[in-house]
Amino acid sequence: MQAPSINLKEEERTRCEVWTRVMGYHRPVTSFNPGKQSEHADRQFFNEKPARH
Repeated sequence: MQAPSINLKEEERTRCEVWTRVMGYHRPVTSFNPGKQSEHADRQFFNEKPARH
């Protein structure tokens, strides 16, 4: 059984704030300057394989 679908108006939605770690501190991405925001958007995620001994 699937969960019921919830449709909200834009004004009923809760804003989600994205934080990231930069230079040892956690900061919201919205506080970045435009260049750093663009750099954050270009990040690529990867899974690193364990080292072989």
